[in-house]
Amino acid sequence: MTRRSVILGTGHYLPERVVENSWFEERLDTTDEWIRSRSGIERRHFAAEGQTTSDLAIRAAKAALEKSGLNVDQLDGIVLATSTPDFTFPAVATMVQAGLGMTRGFAFDVQAVCAGFVFALANADAMIRAGQADRVLVVGAETFSRIMDWTDRSTCVLFGDGAGAVVLEAQEGQGDSNDRGILASDLNSDGQYRELLYVDGGVSSTGTAGQLRMQGNLVFRHAVDKLSKTANTVLGRAGLSASDVDWLVPHQANARIITGTAQKMGLPMDKVVLTVADHGNTSAASIPLALSVADSQGRFKPGDLVLTEAIGGGLSWGSVALRW
Repeated sequence: MTRRSVILGTGHYLPERVVENSWFEERLDTTDEWIRSRSGIERRHFAAEGQTTSDLAIRAAKAALEKSGLNVDQLDGIVLATSTPDFTFPAVATMVQAGLGMTRGFAFDVQAVCAGFVFALANADAMIRAGQADRVLVVGAETFSRIMDWTDRSTCVLFGDGAGAVVLEAQEGQGDSNDRGILASDLNSDGQYRELLYVDGGVSSTGTAGQLRMQGNLVFRHAVDKLSKTANTVLGRAGLSASDVDWLVPHQANARIITGTAQKMGLPMDKVVLTVADHGNTSAASIPLALSVADSQGRFKPGDLVLTEAIGGGLSWGSVALRW
């Protein structure tokens, strides 16, 4: 028998403020058509003044817990992915822990930018497999609107705020690709590409939060190649192939990247979960947001093979294959 990390419940939260592309037309030399054609984004959500990453994360976490049928006392830990924490420390995860009324177990953050949720999911799965935990809440939450350069039309139109969460539980499987739960993961980083996507501030450099900088064309070129490769790698580790995939739930960065990756893998777009038009790029929150939205729509059926993949600053990229 093999310990598997099975998703019991999903949840998400989006701030109330919805920002349409027309908002940028009034402030920048850009148009709704330009934004849509290059990213597929039509609108995004921005956190309210005073609303923090932990606020969003707590809302998503509560929704996932309710869906799972568990109470907070049954959790052994929280792993949270974010690049936009409330404070330098403590970890956002500990604030979620307090917000849920959880006084036992562990809570820590993972930072891999847009790939953060994939890294967090893989870490939580490893702890469950090792017997260090039986139930783990995994959260992706961001307030990227706080690190935007509002004069840079090539980046500020792309990002939004939000949070998503899943509850994992250890269950016994047979150890083959028919098991429910996480079947395999693949994680990668290459720091030589740091300047393609980064924030120009930090505690030990400028003492400021900084603003996001991106060389979009180069990131795009790396994204399609690296995402398709990591996807095929993780499927191979699970003893599966692209033809076995029921749903691709990619990082929601750019509709053209998503389409290009699906085409390279030979997957039809009717097997791809797309939320980027309504949410924009929510970085580490985008995959759990998309999982929760699709789950709430009843799109996943028990036994479906779900593939997630993401790439972000670092560059860092990876994928997880799981059976619903």
